[in-house]
Amino acid sequence: MVLSASDRPLGERELPDPEPAGDQVLVEVAACGVCRTDLHIVDGELADPKLPLVPGHQIVGRVLRGGERFEPGERIGIPWLGETCGSCRYCVSGRENLCDAPIFTGYGCDGGYAEMAVANEAFALPLPDGLSDLEAAPLLCAGLIGYRALRMTGDAERIGLYGFGAAAHIVCQVARHGGRRVFAFTRACDEDAQSLALELGAEWAGDAAGPAPEELDAAILFAPVGDHVPAALGATAKGGTVVCAGIHMSDIPSFPYAELWGERTLRSVANLTRADGEALLSLAPTVPVSTRVRTFPLEEAGDALADLRSGRIRGAAVIDVERRSV
Repeated sequence: MVLSASDRPLGERELPDPEPAGDQVLVEVAACGVCRTDLHIVDGELADPKLPLVPGHQIVGRVLRGGERFEPGERIGIPWLGETCGSCRYCVSGRENLCDAPIFTGYGCDGGYAEMAVANEAFALPLPDGLSDLEAAPLLCAGLIGYRALRMTGDAERIGLYGFGAAAHIVCQVARHGGRRVFAFTRACDEDAQSLALELGAEWAGDAAGPAPEELDAAILFAPVGDHVPAALGATAKGGTVVCAGIHMSDIPSFPYAELWGERTLRSVANLTRADGEALLSLAPTVPVSTRVRTFPLEEAGDALADLRSGRIRGAAVIDVERRSV
């Protein structure tokens, strides 16, 4: 599925099989998670994507050939961070997620809304057993960003999750596994998301526009809604942290300094590192993380994005490349 121009529908197109070069591997795609970042790219909210573009950066597939790291037939995951320069001050200091010249999968190079894809083998991740292809796909961005954001909250006990979609439904399970208390903040009318949150261990789920049931020690914002920032700061206790976990957000309105005062911290999370991937994929089977997915055939990728845009996805949306429309 190809994006020919920003803010245009995806189109089905026959493309030549990609050829791996140098340290790349050719992968037969089995599944690809549908991420809100894909939506931001398609809707033109992220500037200058490669065009034409095959979106998708939560790719699960099996190696066909190329590279030296993986054997043919081995199952790997291809995440958002596709390649870094390796030489800027961020890369050499262990902060490759902030690289000055990165290439992102499904943005700067073609991604996984396709039957085949190529990837730099150094940035691909071996996948643990015990998770199906469809279950593993959302871990590769939603899970990784959620995990990185959770780490930014330190040892906070009471965690508020603003927006309860693909990322939050994974991080909720990881947080509960670590003994934390979870509170889910959603749109008032989103009973599906609220019921999923309670099912996965949140002790409260309710309206993000309303008051929190008690003070939070930290909040993670997955919904790309700037209005949630002052609300989350107001709900967070002194010394707490508010983490903005999205790659794009609507403008943050002004708010009184008193809501930040008290040594509260407001920060963002940008991208991910390979170390994040290795840590989460090692942890996921021990939780164990159970991803809730709704699948779409490849030719209905545009419908998956539309349902994500309108809030009709419970858990995560995943493109099942082997499935065909009836």
